[in-house]
Amino acid sequence: MNDNRKTRTARRLAALLAAVSIAVAGQAGADAASTGREPLDGLWRADGYGTIFSIVQGRLTTFDTTSISCLPGLLSARRTAGTRGEASFAAQEGGRRIAVRTSGPGRARLRYLGSVGAIELRRLPALPAACATLTPGDPLKVFDVFWTTFAENYPFFALKGVDWRAVRDRHRSRIGPDTGEAELFGVLRDILKELGDAHTALLAGDRQFARPLRPGTRQLDGLPAFVAFDKRVREFVERTATRKPLRQWGQGVIGYADLPGGFGYLRLGAFDGYADGGFEANAAELDRALDEIFSESRTSGPGRLRGLILDVRVNLGGYDGLGLRLASRLTGRPYLAYVKQARNTPEEPPGFTRPQPVRVRPASGPVYTGPITMLTSGLTISAGETFTQAMIGRMPRPERIGESTQGAFSDFLWRKLPNGWSFALPNERFLTRDGVSFDATGIPPHLPVPGVLSDEELDGDRDAAFARALAFLASGR
Repeated sequence: MNDNRKTRTARRLAALLAAVSIAVAGQAGADAASTGREPLDGLWRADGYGTIFSIVQGRLTTFDTTSISCLPGLLSARRTAGTRGEASFAAQEGGRRIAVRTSGPGRARLRYLGSVGAIELRRLPALPAACATLTPGDPLKVFDVFWTTFAENYPFFALKGVDWRAVRDRHRSRIGPDTGEAELFGVLRDILKELGDAHTALLAGDRQFARPLRPGTRQLDGLPAFVAFDKRVREFVERTATRKPLRQWGQGVIGYADLPGGFGYLRLGAFDGYADGGFEANAAELDRALDEIFSESRTSGPGRLRGLILDVRVNLGGYDGLGLRLASRLTGRPYLAYVKQARNTPEEPPGFTRPQPVRVRPASGPVYTGPITMLTSGLTISAGETFTQAMIGRMPRPERIGESTQGAFSDFLWRKLPNGWSFALPNERFLTRDGVSFDATGIPPHLPVPGVLSDEELDGDRDAAFARALAFLASGR
């Protein structure tokens, strides 16, 4: 980082810290004179996540912290509505919605609309001293912040058999004071490749590396590759399985067909991308599709479906809340979907935040409660997996057919590096009622089918997993 850039960055940091300090001082006076619900303005430290949230004059921003650093974060959101102790914010980039409300003296809860669970917050009187110091942007410091962020937040080193200290020792020696940006990017990228976690990413201007999939999974490089492969699979299903075009909603991401014998087939390529806009727009389009699919005639009476094939073999993920929305159309009784936690200690084995149970509740309209088979593969990722996990507690139990899912459940934790780059990692785990985590391994099928959606299968004329699913439903088991 050159001297002029250092000076500009230091001035911006000083101005930001001054604004926050004024707001916190004003907050103290307001607290002393206020009655009723505690105001939101001020500083809040998250339990886990390594994040400090600042709410100042209708603007929400963050600081990313580790034991060796404190950097202004990526999130910036403006207040759109609310009262003294509860407010809604819209992120300036992407328009993501955030809700914050106080939950007791010096405590609050923050939710990202479309995600499940909440982030617990505790009020801070002031920023940590490290936030007042400009973190150097030299290559070694960038590496150290990157490595430490993973060391303090990543929950799955033991599951993956990764010695994180050995990773540091092996790769840090490749970096020196004069290491160029291309070389530094290559070192950090190699570490992410080695970790093989689909919920990691590195963004450095024109250089990007995102979502390395588990070894043994078909490697798809970026969103365009996923979209192209999803289209190829949809055409394969229409040609070899349903034998007719799917009726489509949500810009083609949702597809349905009635099958001979009174069965149905529902395919979801993601839990996002149904409509332009955020969670609300996507939820409205999903509801429209499900209202038409799960009509009175298909869910009750003599013409109701005898069985349903749910296909999430290619599901890139999206909003966990949309997966719960679909699950609510597939049950007549409430049940536990999963328990969510975030890592909140730097020790190994790690400690986690208070468990947050997440439940599936029946929708108010028609619901389908009959037999289900689910098609899964290594390209069932993220919200595709949390949906699959949410279906485990459903009765009657869906029969999973195909291959294990990817093993990447957590929301992305996006962080900044001292040189301005950004990166992402997972820091949460999703547990079953019995405390089982499927991270790293993925959710296994009940009935394995090898070679799901391989090139050999896609170039052929038979969908083996679909045929197995339909035969299972027809057997009435």
